[in-house]
Order: sequence, then structure tokens, then C-alpha cells
Amino acid sequence: MRALQLTGPGTLELREVPVPTIGPDDLLLRVGAAGICHSDLHVMEIPFRLREDPLTLGHEIAGTVAEIGERVTGLAIGDRGIVYLCWSCGVCRECVRGNENVCLAAGRAAMPPCPGLGPDGGMAEYIRIPATAFVPIGDLDFAQAAPLADAALTSYHAIDGARDQLRPGATAVVIGVGGLGHVAVQILAATTAARVIAVDVHEDKLALASTHGAEEGLLVDAGTAAAILDRTGGRGAEAVFDFVGVDQTARLAVECVAPNGAYRMIGLGAGAPELTAAPAGGPGWPWGATVRKSYGGTKSDLIESVALARSGRLRVEVEVFALDDGPEALDRLANGRIRGRAVLIP
Repeated sequence: MRALQLTGPGTLELREVPVPTIGPDDLLLRVGAAGICHSDLHVMEIPFRLREDPLTLGHEIAGTVAEIGERVTGLAIGDRGIVYLCWSCGVCRECVRGNENVCLAAGRAAMPPCPGLGPDGGMAEYIRIPATAFVPIGDLDFAQAAPLADAALTSYHAIDGARDQLRPGATAVVIGVGGLGHVAVQILAATTAARVIAVDVHEDKLALASTHGAEEGLLVDAGTAAAILDRTGGRGAEAVFDFVGVDQTARLAVECVAPNGAYRMIGLGAGAPELTAAPAGGPGWPWGATVRKSYGGTKSDLIESVALARSGRLRVEVEVFALDDGPEALDRLANGRIRGRAVLIP
């Protein structure tokens, strides 16, 4: 089969490799679509090899069951689904509580094995997955379904972790209307009564947010925090979701989150918010506010995201590329030239 593989730091090649062999508890999935994420860019930029063998990228995967392990029950050849990306142990206290994304077996890093980040991923014609990672999608289009595995999962989990702040009358700020941010706007509009303010550096991204339920869009500049405070009576936003995560956006979140509000860090830009133990006031960290570095999501979050998509209340904006054009798609993503989510079709 063909697979898009990382063969060294920054080196991506389309290679011919054997179709994976599955174990008794696995499935072989014929890949129908594979989404491209900023995390894939981060993996490519790591200055060392994650493993000795070439690594097939891709953790947003939708496809059809092609082969079933001998101990797997309840599934049939031809079933359509997506892949839950946290391949957790399933038996530790976090997993049995439904917190598979912070499985104890993953240690303090709390990142269970994930396709494309250790095990081979889905930018290929076939992938081996644990049967427990399969989530049915019914008749959803594969290109629409694949990005749900991260873009929707991660957004849903971050939003679900701030439900207490998202009551009617609340304001939610979404910073960065990219692959995850435009999905977050839709999830907020579909599952909460909060007013949504989108923030980005591009007018077209703000227009995209508007079409998906944002009440207002603000271009990032020196006055953005003041503009958000002005629109919230000087108090700030009850929830701020940062899908960029650089110093500038982290500082913006600190300056505009409300007392008792929620700041959720999702973007991986290595930004450092200034949280001090000084008395609250001015642009600093307000009393009662919480910050959470949110990773992935639970299997339940993914199932609920799929339900939103199947109901028509969540639709991912996608740009479709052939598997051969994967390097071009990744380059366009790195340069901010993807509207929504890039998806590869093998």
C-alpha cells in the first residue's frame, strides 16, 4: 500500500509499504479520508526521530472495516467509522472513569499512544487500529467525518470542561478560527446559549466564524482585550478558548477572562500566560478564574461530536487533497493557507 511517512526530521515521503498485519483484538481499516492537523507539523519539526522506522502520519482517520481480529465481536466487514485517537489501556482508574485521554499508563505526560505519533497513522491506504478505538459514523461522508477525530473531539472536550461558565447570558471568546476554532464556534452555538466572539488575524477567518454562529469577530490588535471588556460591561468573558497558544494570545486570554471565568489552553504555540499570586485587578489574573491545558478528549466526547455532525449542526469546512499531494497540503497549512481543515483522500 501507499503511505505518507516521516523518514527523518522534516522529511516526508510517499512510500510503498506492506499492508499492516492485525492482532486478535484489532481491526484493519481501509482509509477513506485522513485529516491534517497542526500537530502533524509539530511532529515533522521535532529535531530527532520518534522511532527508528519511518512513521506514517495522521491521527484524524475515517474508513471502512476491511478485516476483523478473531476476538472482536459486534462489528462486520464494511462497517464505516472513525478512529478515537487515544489508544488508552481501558482498565486504569482514569479510563474506567471515562478519562481515557489522561490514561495512567501514559505516566505524567498523560498522552496515550496515538496514531501518527508513535503507532503508524492514517495517511495511508490501510491502518491497523485497536477495535476499541472504532466509532461508527453511519452514512457521514468520510472527508467530513475524519476531522471530527481531533478538530471536533478536542474542541468539544475543551468546551465541555467549561460548561459551568457557559450559561445563558455568558460570553465565550474563541481565539483562532482555524481547523479547530471554526468547529468550536459551531459546538458553542449548538450546545450553549453563550454569545460567541471570534478573534483572529485574518478577516476571512472572522467571516467563516460568522457563518457558523459567532455574533461578532475582532481582528487582533493592541485594543482587542479592551474591546472584549467593553462588550462585557468591563467584566470580561466567562470562557476564553485559545486555539493558537502563543505569547500574544495567552496574554490576551489573561487580560479578558472574567472573574470566576475559564481559560482553556488548546493551541500548542508554547505561549506563557502571566499568572501571578498578586492581588487581582487591572489586566492581571482575576479572582476565581481557572486555567486548564486541555488535551484531546474522551471517547464520549467523540461520540457526541459525531452525533452533532449527523444531526447537521456541525459541518467541518474542508479542503480535499489526494494522498500524493500531502506535502503540498502540509506546506499550505504551515503558511496559513487552509480554510478550515485539509483532508487527504488515499
